[in-house]
Amino acid sequence: MEKTPLISIVTITYNAEGVLAPTMKSIAEQTFRDFEHIVVDGASTDGTLQIARRNPGTRILSERDGGLYDAMNKGLRLARGRYVVFMNAGDAFHSPTVLEEYAKWGAKGYDIIYADTQIVDSQRRRIGDRHYSAPEILTFESFSKGMLVCHQAFMVRRSLAPEYDLQYRFSADYDWCIRCIRATTPSRCKNLNMTAVDYLSDGLTDKNKMKSLRERFRVMQSHYGLGRTLGRHAELVVGAIFK
Repeated sequence: MEKTPLISIVTITYNAEGVLAPTMKSIAEQTFRDFEHIVVDGASTDGTLQIARRNPGTRILSERDGGLYDAMNKGLRLARGRYVVFMNAGDAFHSPTVLEEYAKWGAKGYDIIYADTQIVDSQRRRIGDRHYSAPEILTFESFSKGMLVCHQAFMVRRSLAPEYDLQYRFSADYDWCIRCIRATTPSRCKNLNMTAVDYLSDGLTDKNKMKSLRERFRVMQSHYGLGRTLGRHAELVVGAIFK
């Protein structure tokens, strides 16, 4: 019988040869080794697959898909680990010991293990910290303020993880994280209090900012109601004016 890994890392790619190498390198350098790496590729026509194959043992599925979140759902179905984390092309673990820290708390049975994120440019130079910081205590109410934890720094027990809602093209990750949080309790969520991920600042959401923001409004409204959503956005507008 094949051994079940503790962690499944899922990477989504499509014609990503220009950004994938740092992702693969950061995974190959992890000191913790009880993981599987799954690359779900959208039938790339460049050198993406050649780069993905550089790490021995990487499981690769390459076929046409219905977009980013359809590919993520394929990754969830392929995952065999007790926990799953998404590390998309261009993003990377911040240091070789990051997965070791996640695994330490995964071995203790937490449902969600999360951390902070820094933003980097295409040269892997630090731009700054993400504008949201991970809350010390993670609750359903936490995400009423926005997506406080970057998707790539959010590791969840696979048995808890639903599939992504494909009605959302740009913000299904926000909805997915909220649904994961609703399925557990704050005492079963662990903040690592560290920077875990280097997030590349030119992803799908960055390129479609306004569409993403409109979708996030819809996600927030579906979970927290129209009144609270309008109130939260009014706070953001006032805060921006007086910043």
